[in-house]
Amino acid sequence: APKKAKKRAEGASSNVFSMFEQAQIQEFKEAFTIMDQNRDGFIDKNDLRDTFAALGRLNVKQEEIDDMLKEAPGPINFTVFLTMFGEKLKGADPEETILNAFKVFDPEGTGTLKKDFVTEMLTTQADRFSAEEMEQMFVAFPPDVAGNLDYKNLVHIITHGEEKDQE
Repeated sequence: APKKAKKRAEGASSNVFSMFEQAQIQEFKEAFTIMDQNRDGFIDKNDLRDTFAALGRLNVKQEEIDDMLKEAPGPINFTVFLTMFGEKLKGADPEETILNAFKVFDPEGTGTLKKDFVTEMLTTQADRFSAEEMEQMFVAFPPDVAGNLDYKNLVHIITHGEEKDQE
């Protein structure tokens, strides 16, 4: 019996490619290639530092980079990179769960929340948003003229990556 258990444990993580659609794998490959600045097939601390620099973050602490690299079980090649994303995304909330979280604050079921209320909630609770993050969100998801945020559309974009066709 112990032999069988070992085989199953190996198989559980061996095909990370089956967790994603082909298009997603291609997007991850592009991201990996961008981050693998020296093109050696592995992401190391210099690659991470160069990636941060390319994104405009020049003063990243070595400790922060070391902590990122410690999340990997070993050298980060593309398969390890994909596995790490797979593990992070496994716990991602599906559309229904996120919608239900918004519905708690929308007892009438209108599908919208007041911009001021959303701002208050996101800047004072849990992982607080900064003023800059709130501004970015409202630029990406502008409220209507009455100041209402269409959270159903917001959730659709978060989970599917594109706007829902307006019926």
